[in-house]
Amino acid sequence: MRVLSLVGARPQFIKEAVVQEELQKAGIQEILVHSGQHYDYNMSDVFFEVLRMKEPDYNLNVGSGLHGEVTGKIMIEFEKVVLKEKPDVILVYGDTNTTLAGALVGAKLKIPVAHVEAGIRQKPKDMPEEINRVVTDHVSKLLFCPSQLAVKNLEKEGITEGVYFVGDVMYDLFLKMKPFFDYSVLGEYGLKENEYIVCTIHRDFNTDNRENLEAIVENLNKISKQMQIVFPVHPRTKKMLEKFGLMGRIEKGVLLLEPLDYLKMMGLVEKSSLVITDSGGLQKEAYFCGKRAIVVMPDTGWRELVEIGWNRLSSCGDIYKVFLSILTKKIEHFSDVYGNGESAKRIVEILLKM
Repeated sequence: MRVLSLVGARPQFIKEAVVQEELQKAGIQEILVHSGQHYDYNMSDVFFEVLRMKEPDYNLNVGSGLHGEVTGKIMIEFEKVVLKEKPDVILVYGDTNTTLAGALVGAKLKIPVAHVEAGIRQKPKDMPEEINRVVTDHVSKLLFCPSQLAVKNLEKEGITEGVYFVGDVMYDLFLKMKPFFDYSVLGEYGLKENEYIVCTIHRDFNTDNRENLEAIVENLNKISKQMQIVFPVHPRTKKMLEKFGLMGRIEKGVLLLEPLDYLKMMGLVEKSSLVITDSGGLQKEAYFCGKRAIVVMPDTGWRELVEIGWNRLSSCGDIYKVFLSILTKKIEHFSDVYGNGESAKRIVEILLKM
């Protein structure tokens, strides 16, 4: 079997690295293609040091641009690679323009497309990522879902064949990286386990609107009177806090830090009491760590965590109110929402049965 994998953004590289390891174990030949859409591929990254990911066989060097321009360029160049390599299956990840381009090329050439992270749905329906997800799912032959809710989402759209609940490859990654978590931030700032909250805010709808960002600051200040908040500040957020004159209004109970790498961030989250975030990845990683999250977003792609009551959606002005409700309501941690940490192995087993 020949598998042609297409990636174009850093999160996709990380997921691919986990799947690649299992493909190699199974003796499956893989050709790795980097679209060049976003991520400056660098083997010194800690993920690739640990996972020992191979370098791409092809780099399409597409770069950034308008949606149509980028998608079109990737399709033109990727089609050439597909015609040359003649794969048995094309593997795509997530919801980027690279994902959409790879899926369309495979579908047009009648080569089975396998979509890792299929079935995720999120409002608003007109955002680019949602469009990419939906179209990719509808042209794919194999749909690898991270949760049972993702399976149900596909069923609602009439997609039932080739659908598999395999779990989330990011949980595989979490377990692989856990032995390397860095807890040095706790010692550096005198933080005590379960006595602080981790906060990250970076989405433009939260940071670029003065009213929203001001409400977030006010709510964090309120919470900090009851529990220490540790806030690694994204460059975009720092810029807007300064622009709106809000930096000086952040009270001393909110500890502002420079952005942290994955290992330090996971060490910090694992020992925290709670997470407040608008990050798609961190709201799920908090769950992996057994920590609840207040998600400062109108909707989330990880609705299953909201539906079971583990995570809570919040507007900018309601963060404190949601914090109080979480303090008073304890719930059970369902440990298998995203599988058992063997998602990549399951994906490869299904590919071998093709």
